[in-house]
Amino acid sequence: MTVQELPGAAAHRPTPPPAWKPITDPAPLLPDPEPYRVLGTDVVADVDPELLLRLHAELVRGRRYNAQATALTKQGRLAVYPSSTGQEACEVAAALVLEDRDWLFPSYRDTLAAVARGLDPVEALTLLRGDRHTGYDPREHRIAPLCTPLATQLPHAVGLAHAARLKGDDVVALAMVGDGGTSEGDFHEALNFAAVWKAPVVFLVQNNGFAISVPLAKQTAAPSLAHKAVGYGMPGRLVDGNDAAAVHQVLGEAVARARRGEGPTLVEALTYRMEAHTNADDATRYRADSEVEAWRAHDPVQLLERELTDRGLLDDAGIEQAREAAERMAAALRDRMNADPVLEPMDLFTHVYAEQTSQLREQSAALRAELDAEHDHHEHSAEAGR
Repeated sequence: MTVQELPGAAAHRPTPPPAWKPITDPAPLLPDPEPYRVLGTDVVADVDPELLLRLHAELVRGRRYNAQATALTKQGRLAVYPSSTGQEACEVAAALVLEDRDWLFPSYRDTLAAVARGLDPVEALTLLRGDRHTGYDPREHRIAPLCTPLATQLPHAVGLAHAARLKGDDVVALAMVGDGGTSEGDFHEALNFAAVWKAPVVFLVQNNGFAISVPLAKQTAAPSLAHKAVGYGMPGRLVDGNDAAAVHQVLGEAVARARRGEGPTLVEALTYRMEAHTNADDATRYRADSEVEAWRAHDPVQLLERELTDRGLLDDAGIEQAREAAERMAAALRDRMNADPVLEPMDLFTHVYAEQTSQLREQSAALRAELDAEHDHHEHSAEAGR
């Protein structure tokens, strides 16, 4: 006979406290079974034509930016470049839905989002060139440093958003991450804190199918990455990541929800990385050319361009105008990146700590002495040659 079977035991069985019960009805948090789309549907008639035209201009510029940055890498002007070709709709929409006071938290692949938000393209690529720690002032642009470690920018976004809410600041943070980043512990920690605190933050997962060479099916058995939101108590949204109008609408609704104090949202955008992971990657080793070609038929630039031309909102002259503007941007970027920057070696120690440690002071002094000695050597050599 067990303890539970003893006479009168049923009357003394503890009742689970309310905290054991589900806090939220999970049904409203579930994503739609199919990705949300706008282009090619009746919904597109309600979208502001000026917004569609701006999205198109930014997509064209973004595609050219990606091509130019890739070329600069091959020419040795960049150490590495993770291209977002094929993912421009996500990059551009993420930048355009934010107000000036909001913050963008990009990953290493999201330089285009930073440029679409207004950052100088050269400053966006400075880190990848190896010239400076970041290349721009995050506070000035409201863009966090480009983050190479996977998903570490997500807890940062939550912390900033939570702090802003505590201070009463009307600020929303939008954090970008790839499907590979969702396998990191930082992803879990960020979403859990954000939901518990109801932080005004939006998580955009660009699911491009691969974490370098690892396909999504080897990372998760979830129905979708958007479904993971339910476990944290926030809504999940599934959207066609190549439909710029749809991504803009879904992200805009999530940002507005966060601004109203209703908490975070996880948005999964289904897209595809058309280029290799970086210039150091050989994508042919893990995916077939036929797969890439199939996604070319769903190219974000062509999808929007077709919609605009079919509706009479864009003609050949307008398309050429957008391409010419993109080409001018690329030419200016190329010229400026081909100019060797003048760097101050002592800046290595400037932004590591607010107050330098004893080790950094020692290293700084050693470098200063080495530079001074080199300078003196050149001075003496020049005098001897006169």
